[in-house]
Amino acid sequence: MSLGNILSITGKPGLYVLKTKAKSGFVVKSLLDDRTSIVGMNHNVSVLKDISIYTMTGEVPLKQVFQNIAKKEDNGASINHKSSKEELQNYFEEVLPEYDRDRVYASDIKKIVQWYNIIHKNDMLDSISEEE
Repeated sequence: MSLGNILSITGKPGLYVLKTKAKSGFVVKSLLDDRTSIVGMNHNVSVLKDISIYTMTGEVPLKQVFQNIAKKEDNGASINHKSSKEELQNYFEEVLPEYDRDRVYASDIKKIVQWYNIIHKNDMLDSISEEE
């Protein structure tokens, strides 16, 4: 499984795996509850592969951030995404010390930590780290 098949859909919780394209949108499967649904073209869909995090020198792909978290946690789960803003920022500073504090908000860090934990819970970390 690659990050190119994992989606975040605005207005819907969690992450989704792209199953197939349909005439009116996409057929996706939720990584939270394994339900399959159709997402219309009117939804804002982000592919995790296309997401990068701002640093002081450029941008780092989300895949690299996930690998940094996995290394820090010895392939275990990270902190809870409902932790305080300060805890999340301190944690993220350990994972990606050069992140741009002016452009990466606490809400972004919260999403990244939540996404990592969803991917970890679904045993997808190894396949993401092996992808090219």
